Amino acid sequence: MKIIDLKKEIGQFHLQVDYLELEEGCIHGFIGGNGSGKTTLLKLIMGILSPDSGSIDYNGLNMKEITMTSQRPYLLHDSVYENIIYPLKIRGIRPEPGEIAEYLENCGMEGKERQAARSLSSGEQQKVSMIRALCFHPRLIMIDETLSNLDPDSVDFFEKQILKIQEREKNTWILISHRLSEIARICDRVHVFHKGKVVESGPAGEVLFHSEVPEVQRFLKGELLIEKEVDRRRIR
Repeated sequence: MKIIDLKKEIGQFHLQVDYLELEEGCIHGFIGGNGSGKTTLLKLIMGILSPDSGSIDYNGLNMKEITMTSQRPYLLHDSVYENIIYPLKIRGIRPEPGEIAEYLENCGMEGKERQAARSLSSGEQQKVSMIRALCFHPRLIMIDETLSNLDPDSVDFFEKQILKIQEREKNTWILISHRLSEIARICDRVHVFHKGKVVESGPAGEVLFHSEVPEVQRFLKGELLIEKEVDRRRIR
């Protein structure tokens, strides 16, 4: 996927991505302060937002082959099971109950298939969102802070699942997380956002441990956590 001369204005916020190539078959990490443009770019890729100018070359990807999870997942007014199989149903794919049951068991949610999804805790709702995204095996999976409120065992489980699926299917992943240890553990490449621009892209190890870009160094030291000029409510 190639993103070229992409611009989007939302209030006082300006996203400008001159050029960004997201290599297929890799796990990409998006990092940067809150309000730096990470989520906005995911919404543009997903088609939730339309760019003011520029283009996204999906390299043959169909929108039905893309999914996105968020920190505040949208769940249907239905059971956990029906929420999980929804993307399968609309694509005419037969659900695999054994796979779904295994996911739920490993996430500590065994026996909750028939429970109303919206009655779950926020962490459990995030688990449902992750399972729903993984079960229909999309070619591009974008995870926007979905692991942030999960217990350590569930984070470990989903990280291992991502790596397992990646090894088997060679999907493309985009992971947004403020947990740099998480980014370091599973990402192949890292892209750093600052004030609506991508200020550095490269192999994860080089960016996280050897960057010479001042904004990246400041972020990694914890000095650029929130970009105050951005109205975060309007972006998210």
